[in-house]
Amino acid sequence: MAARERRLILITGVTRGLGRALTEGMVRLGHTVVGCGRRSERIAHLGHTLGRPHDFTVLDVTHDGAVRAWAEQVEARHGPPDLLVNNAAIINANAPLWEISAAEFDQVIDVNIKGVVNVIRHFVPAMIARGSGVIVNFSSEWGRSTAPEVAPYCATKWAIEGLTRAMAEELPRGMAAVPLNPGIIDTDMLRSCFGQSASRYQGPDQWAQAAIPFLLRLGPADNGKPLAVC
Repeated sequence: MAARERRLILITGVTRGLGRALTEGMVRLGHTVVGCGRRSERIAHLGHTLGRPHDFTVLDVTHDGAVRAWAEQVEARHGPPDLLVNNAAIINANAPLWEISAAEFDQVIDVNIKGVVNVIRHFVPAMIARGSGVIVNFSSEWGRSTAPEVAPYCATKWAIEGLTRAMAEELPRGMAAVPLNPGIIDTDMLRSCFGQSASRYQGPDQWAQAAIPFLLRLGPADNGKPLAVC
């Protein structure tokens, strides 16, 4: 791949599921991946197996100060990302809304909404200053529909749809923000809801074969569009 074709891709939640599959797939294509995750042993493994120039950091996206420090470090080492993928998210344990504790509800809100905004707050200004870049905030099928016993998760993904489309109206020409429904994939999160029946769906690695070229094709013409990986 020619140097001009290589992109700097920032992905949150790289230690498992969709984030891990995206990371490994983008690296195979010759792109540079910068990512974060909360599990130190998995971050260390990624750093060891993928090596430089890829750059992985142990980070909780709910901590605004830590995200700010990470953004400063990334910008100093690599510059602004060309593609920013807000993937990190959690889901509540299946239960009616009134049975979900305040602590669990807060955690889902903090990761799935505030964490996304923290990353936007500290990475997007440099992308705007450069005048280019695509921000993809992962939504969900449950960001455009609902299901019982996952009300907090649904609420966060509906929020991602709204805040991303509003943000798209604020970006300068030449950039894009997209709320993306990745589809139904057999991940740990899906298994927490569906149990063994989650195995009926494709796994993250198979999903990434279609998702990666889809993500790499996104550009200014897609700004504000609620899209899905088909």
